Amino acid sequence: MNQSPTLIEQGISSQKLKTVSCANVLTLAYQSLGVIYGDLSTSPLYVYKTTFSGKLSLHEDDEEIFGVFSFIFWTFTLIALFKYVFIVLSADDNGEGGTFALYSLLCRYAKLSVLPNHQEMDEKLSTYATGSPGETRQSAAVKSFFEKHPKCQKCLLIFVLLGTCMAIGDSVLTPTISVLSAVSGVKLKIPQLHEKYVVIISCIILVAIFSVQRYGTHRVAFVFAPISTAWLLSISSIGVYNTIKWNPRIVSALSPVYMYKFLRSTGVEGWVSLGGVVLSITGVETMFADLGHFSSLSIKVAFSFFVYPCLILAYMGEAAFLSKHHEDIQRSFYKAIPELVFWPVFIIATFAAVIGSQAVISATFSIISQCCALDCFPRVKIIHTSNKIHGQIYIPEVNWMLMCLCLAVTVGLRNTNMIGHAYGLAVTSVMLVTTCLMTLVMTIVWKQKAITVLAFLLCFGSIELLYFSSCVYKIPEGGWIPILLSLTFMAVMYIWNYGTTKKHEFDVENKVSIDRIIALGPSIGMVRVPGIGLVYTNLVTGVPAVFGHFVTNLPAFHRILVFVCVKSVQVPYIGEEERFVISRVGPKEYGMFRSVVRYGYRDVPREMYDFESRLVSAVVKFVETEPGNEEGSALRRRKEEILEIKKAKEAGVAYILGQSYAKAKQSSSVLKKLAVNVVFAFMSTNCRGTDVVLNVPHTSLLEVGMVYYV
Repeated sequence: MNQSPTLIEQGISSQKLKTVSCANVLTLAYQSLGVIYGDLSTSPLYVYKTTFSGKLSLHEDDEEIFGVFSFIFWTFTLIALFKYVFIVLSADDNGEGGTFALYSLLCRYAKLSVLPNHQEMDEKLSTYATGSPGETRQSAAVKSFFEKHPKCQKCLLIFVLLGTCMAIGDSVLTPTISVLSAVSGVKLKIPQLHEKYVVIISCIILVAIFSVQRYGTHRVAFVFAPISTAWLLSISSIGVYNTIKWNPRIVSALSPVYMYKFLRSTGVEGWVSLGGVVLSITGVETMFADLGHFSSLSIKVAFSFFVYPCLILAYMGEAAFLSKHHEDIQRSFYKAIPELVFWPVFIIATFAAVIGSQAVISATFSIISQCCALDCFPRVKIIHTSNKIHGQIYIPEVNWMLMCLCLAVTVGLRNTNMIGHAYGLAVTSVMLVTTCLMTLVMTIVWKQKAITVLAFLLCFGSIELLYFSSCVYKIPEGGWIPILLSLTFMAVMYIWNYGTTKKHEFDVENKVSIDRIIALGPSIGMVRVPGIGLVYTNLVTGVPAVFGHFVTNLPAFHRILVFVCVKSVQVPYIGEEERFVISRVGPKEYGMFRSVVRYGYRDVPREMYDFESRLVSAVVKFVETEPGNEEGSALRRRKEEILEIKKAKEAGVAYILGQSYAKAKQSSSVLKKLAVNVVFAFMSTNCRGTDVVLNVPHTSLLEVGMVYYV
């Protein structure tokens, strides 16, 4: 059943359709296999290999293999199925998922907004619903705590950025380990193939993956679902075959008793090896983050009835094979494939690795886009790759940066075991962040009882801490990679957020009075020229200092003046009918207006198509519907004002932008001077300019330079 673009873009993605037919659910469930399960479904390529890469040895009684499979089964069941599918997927923000969706919910319900130009009118948006007004004692206490401790709000932002940066680290490690693991299987059939050729082939595939990103996933998405389906059916069928042929007794390892026996017999080495077991659930965050492209029900159906049983059967079959082939532990996945179907499965595995890489790369583009919207990342070029599917974007700078990092990790490490150690730390970190945020959501948003929240935190938090501690132990063996990557990205995000916040504070503190500017007019020879002037500012109230600086140096401005503020609101999407908010600045005779243009954090402003006409239409509509005297003379003046606005547009539109430079004050610390004068200045100089982001025509652009001391 074909979905219309409207249904895809406005219906399912925002979950405005509360009831969907069974056919729609099954269609979306099938499509989700090729988009969000690529990472999760390729984990069998390297889980057992990484788990047994340390000092953990295999004994004749197979207790270790049974124990590892038992850990995989229960980890998959408790974390992937119970936590994410049954609980976390329900914590959507107007149909959107991911770390930022949870943070957005908290910001709205607990009023933790870090966006400096928040307005009360934003809370009247149709997507800004905050549920029932009732408060529990626990939710009131948490809200009060954050209100009394503003620094804790900043700490929460840093904590969210940590999870975000670890997720970006995933996008570096997933393509690397997936492709390298898939390609390394060819050495079984061509033993004389040197390792360097495996690395070269992997690098070629990685370059190809990143090179086709600019065409958009929608051009090749129609082949993703069949490949993922074929891959899951292949490995599950092989799993059943190996279980029956080699060791049907492996089914008994579904008992949690084997986990206890495993830890008792292996001790510290068994605990350390859990860093490999956790790789079995890589991709669960992608499942949550890509919620907006599908419905929650379709994802639950696809995972519960297809992905989950297929992967459990695959892990079971590989464990059964290993129990009889201890010597093949480092190449168990491909060794367990029957000779007759080796090459078809190898080809499908390579394509599956590409699909898994595609999923996390696309997710990273969305994450960076959201960070830009929330002033947590420098402005970058964002290209829409689909006119039909909302949210499919491509960011060239990020794409090539990820490619370089992937190639560096592939060439530098060449070892999937070390990459696996790094991958495990990144995965467990993101899961811990989600668990902590979900605890707050359950308290503040869902208003659950304290005992329920505590049970959630202790149950899932303790499991994830166990895995996290195991991964931390392996920091010297590759775990340092995601730490280095996340710290670098965090530094960039925090410094950018700090610099933009300080610039906004400077603007607020140095607002100028429009009455004073008008009063100074005769003394400085100020004149009003024909046309419309659009003054871009970050302020939602008052007149920015850059305009006062402009007028005192060039005492002339347009007959119709509009202060334009393009801002983000902490909701995923905002409809076009709620996009513009128009108001007056000063008395009617001044001919000055303010236009606040609002976007959600998942909205990506497309080219400002026909922006002038849309803005002028919004201003005219405001004048027409402005409350006031409805007598004849008032109506005549209103018509005259509308006519004057239309004539001004015909005379031409000029864009006035502030080209500001932030500098730390002389009294600032050395660290602040380094952050503002060097790092922030470098990012400001090299990121996309405001005029480019807003698609301002250069022939109509006026830039006003100012130095901000923060």
